[in-house]
Amino acid sequence: MSGQSTAAAGPRKVCVIGWPVKHSRSPLIHNTWLERHGIDGEYTKFAVEPAELVDTLRYLPTLGFRGANVTVPHKKAAFEALSPFVDPPAERLQAVNTIYRDPDTGDMRGTNTDGTGFLIHLNQSVPGFHGKTAVVLGAGGAARAIVDALEKEAGMSVRLVNRTVARAAAMVADIDLKATVYGWDNLEQALTGADLVVNTTSLGMAGQPPLDIDLAPLPDTAVVYDIVYAPLETDLLKQARARGLATVDGLGMLLWQAAPGFEKWFGQKIDAEDVAAARTVVEADLMKETN
Repeated sequence: MSGQSTAAAGPRKVCVIGWPVKHSRSPLIHNTWLERHGIDGEYTKFAVEPAELVDTLRYLPTLGFRGANVTVPHKKAAFEALSPFVDPPAERLQAVNTIYRDPDTGDMRGTNTDGTGFLIHLNQSVPGFHGKTAVVLGAGGAARAIVDALEKEAGMSVRLVNRTVARAAAMVADIDLKATVYGWDNLEQALTGADLVVNTTSLGMAGQPPLDIDLAPLPDTAVVYDIVYAPLETDLLKQARARGLATVDGLGMLLWQAAPGFEKWFGQKIDAEDVAAARTVVEADLMKETN
């Protein structure tokens, strides 16, 4: 977004923009890292209605913000507002989750770190994972980033399963993916022989119905990844553990997708110890919610 930048000096303020945004754990994560590294900064929540998004992004620097995270339902609209000042991941996904100031031009730019965060957590949770076939459940915003990362970075063949086949097919065409689309009634066929299953739907989240599927078609070597992190152990993960399958919860993806933005905003690289510290803080907060 050219022409709306200000000098880099000033308060180190960053926010997460969403509607609603009250539920976001991003401030817990970033403020933990600010404290750990002794950085004079602040990360807050900024509730923005869809109709106000473009103006909000335009005046972020004027309001004292050096950047922002973008969450539901604004990621696609943020991409459209910031184009052409977007990085390749955001260009491919047509969605922005991180906004930062370009150090060379001073313009606000958009990028997308969801796929990177997903893959880092997968590889750390299951060292040496080299699966060939993945099943992704759901065709929402998170699925876009995850399927893109699995195909273009991990080199996996993806089977995309969604209740509305047309929506899944449109997503594949929209961002030039190669995934094979399945309806929910063909889930058993999709799961057969898969090395990785990823739930990107809200099913299993606190307050939502459980994800009711049968994991029997999976081989014993399969990995089950649920991006839901509240609760940390969903019914899907419990079922997978009962079968002896490797499991990955959704909190690590949230943490690792946050790390690149923090480095861009505050100049501090985030390592595994930082992520572990923030995870402890978020887990404690999740426990308070369930007790």
